[in-house]
Amino acid sequence: LGPWKEHRQNPIYKADKSLGARNGGRLFMFEGSLYRPGQDCSGTYGRKIKLYKVEKLSKEEYKEVPVELGIEEPKKGRNAWNGMRYHHLDAQQLESGRWIAVMDGDRVPSGDSTRRSISGYLGFLLAIVLVTFVGFVKGAINCYIPPSFWAAPARRNELSRILPVYRFNQKVRRYSTSLGRYITATKARLNEKTWSNKLFFCVIALLGTVNVCIAVHFLLGGNGTEEAYTHQGQRSQFTMVTMTYEARLWNLKMFVEHYSRCESVREIVVVWNKGNPPGSDAFDSTVPVRIRVEELNSLNNRFRVDPLIKTRAVLELDDDIMMTCSDVEKGFKVWREHPERMVGFYPRMIDGDPPQYRNERYARGKKGYNLILTGAAFMDSEFAFRRYWSEEAREGRDYVHKNFNCEDLLMNFMYANASSGAGGRTVEYVHPAWAIDTSKLSSVAISRDTQKHYDVRTKCLAKFSSIYGPLPQKWEFGRREDGWDK
Repeated sequence: LGPWKEHRQNPIYKADKSLGARNGGRLFMFEGSLYRPGQDCSGTYGRKIKLYKVEKLSKEEYKEVPVELGIEEPKKGRNAWNGMRYHHLDAQQLESGRWIAVMDGDRVPSGDSTRRSISGYLGFLLAIVLVTFVGFVKGAINCYIPPSFWAAPARRNELSRILPVYRFNQKVRRYSTSLGRYITATKARLNEKTWSNKLFFCVIALLGTVNVCIAVHFLLGGNGTEEAYTHQGQRSQFTMVTMTYEARLWNLKMFVEHYSRCESVREIVVVWNKGNPPGSDAFDSTVPVRIRVEELNSLNNRFRVDPLIKTRAVLELDDDIMMTCSDVEKGFKVWREHPERMVGFYPRMIDGDPPQYRNERYARGKKGYNLILTGAAFMDSEFAFRRYWSEEAREGRDYVHKNFNCEDLLMNFMYANASSGAGGRTVEYVHPAWAIDTSKLSSVAISRDTQKHYDVRTKCLAKFSSIYGPLPQKWEFGRREDGWDK
């Protein structure tokens, strides 16, 4: 190529980095027109692609106009494959006449690792400076030696007055005396026995701890992305279903804003059981939010057959449960490995005669589980919902509606009777890094009396066992090689 000659209109763009002066891929012809991809470098290198249609190109003139690229902007930030930048597009027309294009993408801005390293080491440096400063001040005060100890006065005679040593000792003693008065005053002020100085040292310790935490976060905490896991080299999506009512709207808004940013979430379906429903525009969401208003306030509505759900996988999640997108993506990957199972985050061990409902601590003590709460669980929407609304489950549904409890227990019995997983296994547990029940922060929790709640659920177990038989055997924790079920 070459030799190159500068165009008469060069440079086309000068200062504004968002105009796409830097090429973002090869120029291509489409329907008789020439198009140029350019990089919008505002904010970070290669922020996104801009497309320009070249209207004039000659030795004397060059003119291009921006056109729509036709690609939806990513809305999930670092959780999307191109959430922070995409700067190269290569479009080619095949012999068949169809078009194919390749685009790159990144979850983090340019130079992110360098910025995190600098911030991390700076945090450690500030912590070291704080500790060193306090230690130096206290050490200097406690280790101060009076000048009389190391600079003994010389005999005052005529000869000594003219000697350099005498004059030097006199100056040292004067400066040391002044320093001693200052140190004595400072030592009194830094007395750890006073409340003000205790508070001062606590603040210094807190600042040091905060700086260490910041340093660890930037150096070891990763880049902040919560990427979806692939299964057999493929990615997929799921629908989130949550059930709520008017008094819990504040919970729901926080729920939607958080989970809509998870990469694999395609849609959020809100089962509205009671009160005036909000509009879908009431939520800060990156995915569609559909409000499904129910005529009857019943817990059975959670598993109602919904032909508008477009994914096989459904995550049933209570609106007061908050966990990381990374944990949600782990659960989705495990479910994709075994779609015939119910995969969730809250295990229980049901045993005894009659069967007793107990908390997760009991399951840990027994080193296994045989039930997963559907307040946070993946399932096959078509199989699970149709099974729950089958004629066989009618008596159980009536019992759930009457007691306004135990719909999750009934779903486990439906799986136990019908699922044909490997070895008859029907449930699988995934351990979340953390999970918070936000209803505990308000007065809208459904089950605030724990013992009464457990008593009702124990009666449900007895009822369902008499109708559908016992739940399956115990499945041990820690059977997965990746350790996600410990």
